[in-house]
Amino acid sequence: MILFVDNLCNIDFSYLCAKRGLVGETWLASISLSGELDYQGMICDFGIVKKKMRHWLDITLDHKLLIPSESNALKHSTSSDRTELEFMFGGKHKLLCTSPVEAVTFVQCASITADSVAAWAQNELRSFFGSSVAALKLAFKPELCAAPYYHYSHGLRKHAGNCQRIAHGHRSRIEIWRNDQLSETDMKWWSENWCDIYLGTQDDIIEQDERNTTFAYSAKQGDFSLTLPSSHCDLIELDTTVERIAQHIAAQLHRAYPDENIRVKAYEGIDKGAIAEVFADGRKLGPF
Repeated sequence: MILFVDNLCNIDFSYLCAKRGLVGETWLASISLSGELDYQGMICDFGIVKKKMRHWLDITLDHKLLIPSESNALKHSTSSDRTELEFMFGGKHKLLCTSPVEAVTFVQCASITADSVAAWAQNELRSFFGSSVAALKLAFKPELCAAPYYHYSHGLRKHAGNCQRIAHGHRSRIEIWRNDQLSETDMKWWSENWCDIYLGTQDDIIEQDERNTTFAYSAKQGDFSLTLPSSHCDLIELDTTVERIAQHIAAQLHRAYPDENIRVKAYEGIDKGAIAEVFADGRKLGPF
């Protein structure tokens, strides 16, 4: 007998890729359990399955930087409370990151994929539900959507929760209207120009040149720093919340098309985000 929960929850995180570098991602998680029925006629109570799995995913993968521990591109050292790493990507680029250990998860694999993370997680969760469950299967998949999207990573220094981690991210849709007409051209431009981008703010930069940019800050969870190629970064005027991201895109489009009404719907992962509007007469809607 098999018990399943499809689309149990979604996880937002970033990971290191030897080809792409720092990649923001969002996956939907599904789980199935096989075993014998207990005295209640159940393999396991749905409430228990959902609560325990959501908690494990939250503390292990969500809002973290996933690191392929078996990658030849990786060098790292970890103490009781801090991790320092160096990662080569794209054949010529280098990423450096230091953070509290709770901000990263080392996954035992050569490269981060939905299948490799699921296989690792299944091994970690082998005895998670006790003897009544004979086997557990976990699956991850990205959101299926026809709209353009981009992968971005960021960190929110002022955030009280896990968004303060300097390298976590999202796979996010973008919808743009000009004069109430959906603009496929603008949506395509932003999705391509923000492909695998790190979004930062000037206040968090401690060093920058044509080749590299270093972001660093202290937050509640500890000290964070991240160095990556300047070509892989873009800057938002203020903190990189989804509200400010929507504002930034709308302002950029307003400069390009001052006589048109602009509406931007920026997502942060799946089915959540912010809307900002700028009208041709100068009125604004959103966090301006």
